[in-house]
Amino acid sequence: MTAQQPPPEHPRPHPARTVAYMLLSFVFRLVQFILIVVGAVVGVGTVVVWVGFPILLATTGFVRWSGDVERRWARRMLNTPLGPVERLPLTGQSMTRRWLTRLTDPTTWRDLSYLMVAFPLSIVELPIAIASIVLLPMAIWVTPWLGWLHGNLALSMLGPNRTKKLERKAEHLQASRARGVDAAEAERRRIERDLHDGAQQRLVAVAMSLGRAKSKFDQDPDAVRGLLDEAHSDAKLAVSELRDLARGIYPAVLGDRGLDAALSAQAARTPIPVDVEVDVEPRPPAAVETTAYFIVGETLTNVAKHSGATEATVKLWRTDTHVIAEITDNGRGGAEVRPGGGLAGLADRAATIDGVITVVSPVGGPTVIRADLPCQW
Repeated sequence: MTAQQPPPEHPRPHPARTVAYMLLSFVFRLVQFILIVVGAVVGVGTVVVWVGFPILLATTGFVRWSGDVERRWARRMLNTPLGPVERLPLTGQSMTRRWLTRLTDPTTWRDLSYLMVAFPLSIVELPIAIASIVLLPMAIWVTPWLGWLHGNLALSMLGPNRTKKLERKAEHLQASRARGVDAAEAERRRIERDLHDGAQQRLVAVAMSLGRAKSKFDQDPDAVRGLLDEAHSDAKLAVSELRDLARGIYPAVLGDRGLDAALSAQAARTPIPVDVEVDVEPRPPAAVETTAYFIVGETLTNVAKHSGATEATVKLWRTDTHVIAEITDNGRGGAEVRPGGGLAGLADRAATIDGVITVVSPVGGPTVIRADLPCQW
């Protein structure tokens, strides 16, 4: 049995874009290499007479600018997920201090390392790009893989370093944990409130009716019968309220039949027409199912109450790593995530499993609320 190959970190680029990238990059990197080497040599050689400082400052600035250009270029042409990187601030500093700040910034040295490696690599890629223009099979099957490899090299050298990644992940997990604790506390208060105001009051009424019936059992049988009927009615209401409360904690249909049936039942209870499409096989973890169920349910409740919509659509699908829920309505739009608001509550619920809520709601509609819920933690 052969081992399954791991999926690429990013999709392979288009052949034409890869060939264009290889052809144009050679010229750009040749200019980069000459300017950086000449600037460094001249700057170091003249630093004793202070002329070298502005030359070195300009050279390090050019390295940083070139690194940013390479990130945008690789993202656009090679589908490499490279975004802006964090740099040490330079505002309010003298020329010497700015140069020293750039020299001590690890990102500057990572940019320089990539640029020095990329120049000889571009010489190799240039003959490959020229050959790909002549040999169509090479352009279709070989060149995109080389572009993908180059994109991974750029991602490893120009992307955020491991320490920054871990710091951001730790900050994100800390924020998610805090929001999850708040969401759990709010849910506990809701359950406590519903028990106190609903089933508990019904059961107290049942106990009082039975006590009154017991005191009148021998003297007034007709009154006892009425009190027993009243107690029976209150007991049925208490059971119904407890059933609704249990459904609010974890609906039985979700555990038995999955998201498709559970969300269809939710849509049937919504006062506006809701079209539901669910494709989440293989079945996601229970925590993801529960989170998706309540996010969709709370969103549909908000749509029915506040949006003025006449119809809505719910779509759920699964990727290799996420379950994605997308709820769209044709209402008036203008929805925003406000502290303490309903959408903020959805975001807090999603954060309990490290999920993310995205809201697109221009004035006049439509409104699209999307939840990206990871299936692995």
